Amino acid sequence: MTRKIAVVAAGLSDPSSTRMLADKLVQAVFAELDARGVEREARVFELRDVAHDITNNLLTGFAPKALAEMNDYVAGADALIAVTPIFSTSYSGLFKSWLDALDREALDGTPVLLGATAGTARHSLAIDYAMRPLFTYLHAEPVSTGVFAASSDWGAEADSVAPLQKRIDRAARELADRLAGSAGAAKADPFAPESYLAGGSSFEDLLTNLPTRG
Repeated sequence: MTRKIAVVAAGLSDPSSTRMLADKLVQAVFAELDARGVEREARVFELRDVAHDITNNLLTGFAPKALAEMNDYVAGADALIAVTPIFSTSYSGLFKSWLDALDREALDGTPVLLGATAGTARHSLAIDYAMRPLFTYLHAEPVSTGVFAASSDWGAEADSVAPLQKRIDRAARELADRLAGSAGAAKADPFAPESYLAGGSSFEDLLTNLPTRG
């Protein structure tokens, strides 16, 4: 079964470091899935291409064709890679506006790899205090590792302690594990009747077999 990955980049310039990071993330995820023998495909969407459509959708409640096709692909994808520039300590307004134009249930249970870019590493925590709560609110399932890239991560003086590629590879492994099924099995509901007794006994059996007091 082919795994579909939607990739959304919210960079405003062309080219942009946001798109560069998105490309590196999807390449790393592809490499991990290939190593696991999992078929995959991906589509990369740049929000700058549908910025006017997003505004029109917010104003009218109807999504123009290009935005509707993008949102349909995202809703039907097995995973999402979402990358935004950080402005004023948080995700961009365009990025948030797109999520506001997306169906509220589109990301239910979808594993998401979060990425962000900014000019300085001072914004590196934005993934955890801004992006992660947002996607959790949408009932998506962000992987543990988010990937932040500052301007210094692209140059010759890249961080020697946790270089960008190392962070990318770790996040890609986590998303690939989810897509391959090795880490994405649904957790058992502890309140389901079958969970009260080992061996899958039903709640009715539990009541029937309760010890009686003499």
